[in-house]
Amino acid sequence: MNRGLTFKSSSLLHIHPAHPCCINSIQTQDSVWAGPCLTVLIPFPASLQVDIVPSQGEISVGESKFFLCQVAGEARSKDISWFSPNGERLSPGQQRISVVRNDDSSSTLTIYNANIDDAGIYKCVVSSPEEGDSEATVNVKIFQKLMFKNAPTPQEFKEGDDAVIVCDVVSSLPPTIIWKHKGRDVILKKDVRFIVLSNNYLQIRGIKKTDEGTYRCEGRILARGEINFKDIQVIVNVPPSVRARQSTMNATANLSQSVTLACDADGFPEPTVSWTKDGEPVEEVEEEEDKYSFNSDGSELVIHRVDKSDEAEYICIAENKAGEADATIHLKVFAKPKITYVENKTAMELEDQITLTCEASGDPIPSITWRSSSRNISSEEKASWTRPEKQEVSDCQSFSKTSLGSCHARVSSLTLKDIQYTDAGEYICTASNTIGQDSQAMYLEVQYAPKLQGPVAVYTWEGNQVNITCEVFAYPSAVISWFRDGQLLPSSNYSNIKIYNTPSASYLEVTPDSENDFGNYNCTALRVSRCCPLSPDTPSSPSIGRVEPYSSSAQVEFEEPEATGGVPILRYKAEWRALGEGDWHSRLYDAKEANVEGAVTITGLKPETTYAVRLSAVNGKGVGELSPPAEFKTQPVREPSAPKLEGHIGEDGNSIKVNVIKQDDGGSPIRHYLIKYKAHSSEWKPEIRLPSGSDHVMLKSLDWNADYEVYVVAENQQGKSKPAHYAFRTSAQPTVIPATLGSPSASSSFVSLLLSAVTLLLLC
Repeated sequence: MNRGLTFKSSSLLHIHPAHPCCINSIQTQDSVWAGPCLTVLIPFPASLQVDIVPSQGEISVGESKFFLCQVAGEARSKDISWFSPNGERLSPGQQRISVVRNDDSSSTLTIYNANIDDAGIYKCVVSSPEEGDSEATVNVKIFQKLMFKNAPTPQEFKEGDDAVIVCDVVSSLPPTIIWKHKGRDVILKKDVRFIVLSNNYLQIRGIKKTDEGTYRCEGRILARGEINFKDIQVIVNVPPSVRARQSTMNATANLSQSVTLACDADGFPEPTVSWTKDGEPVEEVEEEEDKYSFNSDGSELVIHRVDKSDEAEYICIAENKAGEADATIHLKVFAKPKITYVENKTAMELEDQITLTCEASGDPIPSITWRSSSRNISSEEKASWTRPEKQEVSDCQSFSKTSLGSCHARVSSLTLKDIQYTDAGEYICTASNTIGQDSQAMYLEVQYAPKLQGPVAVYTWEGNQVNITCEVFAYPSAVISWFRDGQLLPSSNYSNIKIYNTPSASYLEVTPDSENDFGNYNCTALRVSRCCPLSPDTPSSPSIGRVEPYSSSAQVEFEEPEATGGVPILRYKAEWRALGEGDWHSRLYDAKEANVEGAVTITGLKPETTYAVRLSAVNGKGVGELSPPAEFKTQPVREPSAPKLEGHIGEDGNSIKVNVIKQDDGGSPIRHYLIKYKAHSSEWKPEIRLPSGSDHVMLKSLDWNADYEVYVVAENQQGKSKPAHYAFRTSAQPTVIPATLGSPSASSSFVSLLLSAVTLLLLC
């Protein structure tokens, strides 16, 4: 075989079968002949060389990458084309898979935001008329990079639930998932509550608040050495718990008091607190003049101006996203007694019986007692008492509620039998319970025939003037007339007679001139006709004189009403309110006590506040006219006023009970009273500290027949009051006196000059 044979391009090389040959390093120059052989057409390689850089490509989903096709050769004109894995020619101008001709010898293929479908073999083909076609290929592999598809943060769970922390990982190859908490693999905690589920989620059974924190979901692919992680914040919400500070609260109605209902709530997130009253929401409503108010977190409900209608079941509800809880508080509102019904009665003398009725409200239900200045009322007398019984009423404002919600009042009746004219007068009904008492008077009128009193015989002599008295008791009133021998006096026949009349008596003045002037004189009483009876009316208004304000009280001086309405005034009613308030506060005062002092004292006021006060009088008919309101401003908080002192010597003679009557407290509660006392010209006894709730002090074992003085000082947070002074003298020490016998005697005598009978006739 010849070596180094040269053939022309596209020549045929014939190789004889009997002569094996080896062809290599064939050059595209002259051709070489080598004897009889096989004929072989040798395609000579093109002169264009095509390369793609990079020669291989791996792209993760969503990433972008470009490939450069370079052509080496002497061809003057070249066409460079790119073909997709499915054999389609890629045209320039496409958005996601872009082909750009850089220059005569290169072109760039760019794949933007690669997806799985973009994988395959891409081919770069170069064509030239002179050199023919040349090509190069690149195998593009697309893989899914490890990433987190569904791993939200934060993830919240309710304490006690089985929590499942979600973490979905996507990648071309199955990843290995590791869960970490506080830098440690949770599986290494050896806590059986932590379990990695088959879907690679982390389950925490009965999750606790202490399990809260940051959990890392970490994915690994060993084949690529790839790792990625996601930190997930785990929040454990704790359902609310709530506790009432006091399950039962007590308050007193109609004293302008406030009561605070409170509960303590815990939970996460911090729960919101709301309140209900008997199932209805409690809210701050401007129209109700701040009836309710709350603190900043709603855990305290303040009920202002407590009245009976506020008695209810209140529920404190704590709520957050993990749930809700509630606590119940029962508010019991007690009410001072209030007389709600009395009625004046009229009876006839010798009538079989008359019944007086008194109805009162209050909680606890009050007991009712009676008293009268005109007769002693006791179980031993002929009056019969009904046992107090409950009577349903419609208005529950100050009444006692039963468990079913109905209201009750106490009713008592006083039955007087065999009516006498002396039974007429004022009967006072007093209702009492543990909170206080209320009294109201009613009047019993007894109509009776005139009753004449006075001497039936008088003695005189001629020329000596004498008065004959005829006293008349009657209701209605009676007209008194004098007669002599059937002739109405005075008359022209009896010039020596004069008559003087008063509302309850008539006086006949006789100056005897002769024996004819002696004899019988008749006093006749005739009851006034009742054709036109006058009905009692309510009184006119009192007149407010001066108001003396203190820090928490004020003394209102007044003049009595000009018109009483025909019946006595029983009470005075004071009404007051702060400027801007809607409702009036009120209190009743006994008329006798108020008239003595000419003033009433209102209490429970706020310091440095302007008030308006008005007065009215109350009689058996009802409440009279209101006086024009008078304004005043209370003083600032200060030391209290000196108390009033009253003393009562004990039966033993050397002890005393000193009543300490509280006055204005200066706008701050009185802490205590300081008491000191001594006998005249002696040292002071040790000081006594009396609690503010006490109303008296007992001083015992005092010296006999000695003068003592007592000083009492009230003290509050601002300081001490001026001292109140009280002086008294103890009794003389008793001595034993021996008994003596004696027989007292008495004698009396009179001289009768002349006896003349006076006959009194009674007409009904």
